[in-house]
Amino acid sequence: MKKHIVALLAATAAVSAAQAQTVQTQPRAYVGVGVASIDHTYSSVNNGIAVTDKDGYNGNAKIFGGYEVNQTWGVEAGYTDLNKADFSYVTPAGNGRGKADGSQYYVAAKGNYPINDQFSVYGKLGVEHSQRKIRDTGIADISDSNTGAYASVGLQYNFTPQVGVIAEYERYGKDKDFGAKADAWTIGARYSF
Repeated sequence: MKKHIVALLAATAAVSAAQAQTVQTQPRAYVGVGVASIDHTYSSVNNGIAVTDKDGYNGNAKIFGGYEVNQTWGVEAGYTDLNKADFSYVTPAGNGRGKADGSQYYVAAKGNYPINDQFSVYGKLGVEHSQRKIRDTGIADISDSNTGAYASVGLQYNFTPQVGVIAEYERYGKDKDFGAKADAWTIGARYSF
């Protein structure tokens, strides 16, 4: 019985070592699409305007692409289009409704740790630029843009060496005063060339 267990462990180690030899060593580019779930909850728009009702979490379209130098290091850029979110507000002059929208971009260095041929975990660190706009409120339109730190951690599952899916948490700088918040939960698919 002990010999069978030792043989099974040796075979498992040999298969794991063989799989480790098949990981990516050549540089390659990739592109992807995803859906980022972002909270559109905010408590104030500007001085004297209090938000009373809001959309909450919305699905937002994301596109991204990158270049992997090797299995561990790469760079990535992405764009998320923030869907329009409705809200109701109260001012000293009366009640009203408005819409918020915007976008966010990032460029980041990416560190990847392959667990095996299918699974890997990764982290990204870089810079982001976010824009938020409020329209159709019956009062002055408001806009805000800023640049800050971008960070992300995620998991990737590869169906083939070219096709994979991702799930990640992203942070786009500081929380904004209105519109979509800085935290995003993203799922997506990617294709490597």
